[in-house]
Amino acid sequence: MFTILGRCQASSGRLARRDVLRIGALGLGGLSLPDLLRLRAHAADPLLQTGSREKSVIMIWLRGGPSHIDSFDMKPLAPAEVRGEFSPIPTNVPGIDLCEYLPLHASIMDKLAIIRGIRSNDLGDHTPHYISTGFSDRGKRPVLGAIVSYLKPRADGLPAYVSTYTPEYPESPAYLGPAHQAFVPRGEGLENLRLMQSVSTARLDDRRRLLAGLDTIRRDLDASGTFSALDEFSVQALEMITTPRARVALDLDREPPGTRERYGRFGESFLMARRLVEAGVNVVTLKIGDWDTHEHNFRDMRDQLPELDRGFHSLVTDLHDRGLDKDVAVVMWGEFGRAPRISRIAGRDHWPEAGAAVIAGGGFRMGQVIGETDPHAGQSLGRPYTPGNVLASLYHHLGIDPALTIADHNNRPMHVLDERDPVRELG
Repeated sequence: MFTILGRCQASSGRLARRDVLRIGALGLGGLSLPDLLRLRAHAADPLLQTGSREKSVIMIWLRGGPSHIDSFDMKPLAPAEVRGEFSPIPTNVPGIDLCEYLPLHASIMDKLAIIRGIRSNDLGDHTPHYISTGFSDRGKRPVLGAIVSYLKPRADGLPAYVSTYTPEYPESPAYLGPAHQAFVPRGEGLENLRLMQSVSTARLDDRRRLLAGLDTIRRDLDASGTFSALDEFSVQALEMITTPRARVALDLDREPPGTRERYGRFGESFLMARRLVEAGVNVVTLKIGDWDTHEHNFRDMRDQLPELDRGFHSLVTDLHDRGLDKDVAVVMWGEFGRAPRISRIAGRDHWPEAGAAVIAGGGFRMGQVIGETDPHAGQSLGRPYTPGNVLASLYHHLGIDPALTIADHNNRPMHVLDERDPVRELG
């Protein structure tokens, strides 16, 4: 939270040494917000900055790897030990079926594209690094949000990149540096961006006097990292704290009555994502549910699929209703699929050979299934798309050429992606 302790000296209008400006609880590994802004300014190449109309991406990670064969790539004619317990239902696009627990998805299939047979990593690694970077080497490449933060820095009081991932699943900026980590709203959400209740907003009315007073604090007192850097980046930090845009975007209480109920159990994350991209944030990443169903696959899917159905449907329809479907691209997927054979205790094991992704918005061509798997949903019948191909489409949507190179720690030019061919059927 943004905290001001102590009192301004009435006679001089300056702050004594004991006075502290501290911006914390940002989930940035100990960096204060001015530190973050300074690092970002030093890291970004000014030649790569752009003033073009901003686009956004919402990436929804279904942690654990959801069973594609029990959701978006069903095989009702397969043997019972393959097809499982669920039945398909028709969608509003003739010839496309989905799981019976996804009726709301089925009702908006014309606003969706499903990619089947995605080939993912074979490491059994329950992290989002491959789908976030397009590379299987964990921690060595920057994630999508960090790339966007680096290439499209902001100075309008909004972060470029927001994540709701939990701390055990950090999204690495790699060689781009900590300036391009995600902004992570934690705790009560807005507590990251609001004043303490004990501090009146009147104390920030004269920002020039406040910042002039900050110049009297010795920089060598910041050895612990508690104090904010006292330079022009403190002005930007105050702008982010005091501007209404970020706080309003994260304030779910501003939604009309009943909206949270409409979004359902997973709704807070989906609703926050919609509000953030509506405000102009470029990349929002969400972790939704736990789909690691080595055991009790069908029990857990029965529990979570209806809630996913509810939240995702609300997100997509809200984006359309607000005219954001061209500007905001949504991708929902897991780190891999699930085995096309039921194993111990009605479970399904990891299956990197084939998975599925759901795409919405972005001005892409919707109402279609892309790719096809064999009768058991175990292998792609053609050349499978990979996370790199999907990310290439998202980078193009954001106005970023995935062939662009950025120097790593050793000054080697590193491509944004090595697999740079987008999913051609998306248009």
